[in-house]
Amino acid sequence: MTTAPTTSVRHPALDAWGDHDRDDPFPLFAQVRAAGPVHEVTLADGHPAWLVVGHEQARAALNDPRLSKDMHAALAHSGEVVAEGLPGPALAHHMLALDPPDHTRLRQMAMPAFSRRRVAGLEARVQSIVEHLLDGLAARGDPDRPVDLVAGFAFPLPFTVISQLLGVLERDRADLGSWFRTLLTPYAGPQPPTAAVTASRRIVDYLTALLELKRAAPGEDLVTDLVVAADRDGALTEQEMLSTIFQLVVAGHDTTTSLIGNGTVALLRHPEQRDALVADPDLVPRAIEECLRFDAPVPHSTFRYTTEEVRIGDVEVPAYAQVIVSLAAANRDPARYCDAESFDIRRPDGGHLALGHGIHFCLGAPLARMEARIAFTALHSRFPAMRLAVDPAELRWGHGDGLVLRGLSELPVRLGPSTAPSSPTPTAIPGTPLPHAARGPGTHPDSNPER
Repeated sequence: MTTAPTTSVRHPALDAWGDHDRDDPFPLFAQVRAAGPVHEVTLADGHPAWLVVGHEQARAALNDPRLSKDMHAALAHSGEVVAEGLPGPALAHHMLALDPPDHTRLRQMAMPAFSRRRVAGLEARVQSIVEHLLDGLAARGDPDRPVDLVAGFAFPLPFTVISQLLGVLERDRADLGSWFRTLLTPYAGPQPPTAAVTASRRIVDYLTALLELKRAAPGEDLVTDLVVAADRDGALTEQEMLSTIFQLVVAGHDTTTSLIGNGTVALLRHPEQRDALVADPDLVPRAIEECLRFDAPVPHSTFRYTTEEVRIGDVEVPAYAQVIVSLAAANRDPARYCDAESFDIRRPDGGHLALGHGIHFCLGAPLARMEARIAFTALHSRFPAMRLAVDPAELRWGHGDGLVLRGLSELPVRLGPSTAPSSPTPTAIPGTPLPHAARGPGTHPDSNPER
């Protein structure tokens, strides 16, 4: 068997991968990538795995059907493959933890709600939520008094949008958001803390009650549509519905929160590029793609394992081995990008793997890009003098599970003077229903966002 390329001294981080510096992991990623594109590692939780850090190899691995995502099959084969994690295997019956045909069936159920045409129909609503949140920030008084942009903007925006899409009642959103923040707080040691276990139980109880509510009182939302499909023709099981809703809440808000936070830090640390973006909002879409490449909200892909021996690059990975693809490392591979470690919103060699590749390409990519476009345009035009309120070295990426998710604990900024709102859209209190056109499932000619 061919083994991964090694240097004269194995990097110690490979023996506890995931326990590295969360605030600035990129120098480590560069060192490991320079030693070879694929490495055998031990994860911080003690499980063995194979790590892919090269762009070419990562892209191939993400699209290889021999790298299964069926977590239940992996657990049945060996407990050494993957840690179960919270809320546990019972809520791992969603599209990110399954292979075709089950993956295809579940994805098709949710796909229409995230199609490009349906997402375009949400733009006015998202603009209204953005302006409402920015009005709240502007009304806090002294423009030089620090505010937390995560708590005041980056988190509530996508969480409000996904909550409305799913039909989460407005009165429940504060509690549900708090439970998810607790659940996704990293912890040391093999066992989750009591607070995380409690939050997990409350989330499961709430989502179970939400399903029952939508059976008794259907609404114009995605959870209602899942319930209807399950009760009408048995298209989904109860576990699949709970798992899907759980996964959509996490993926539908956490990654966009981190995109807004991480991207804002990158822009504020490159003021000349931020000034260019403020002067020319047409640069915002390109800036978002560079933010995704430069500081991916999902630094490592979700779970995969080999169903047979697989060659990745020049390395033979054995059967039934867990494979971790580092999207963040691949996105800064100098073999793919010129001056890969530099942030450049006008980058000519764009493209990235931050949203995945292949059949598991991010279902919510059109929604995330739309939310980020409106958020960045409005935020940076409304507060053109905004700056960090702390030294960049004091920022902490303490949110997430330590491997798959990476976000800021808080983002203290000084907003500076506020200009007039960037859109004439009337400001409304978040909570009014989304238009029925935003719903799914159903068939539609533009309902397939896969690449």
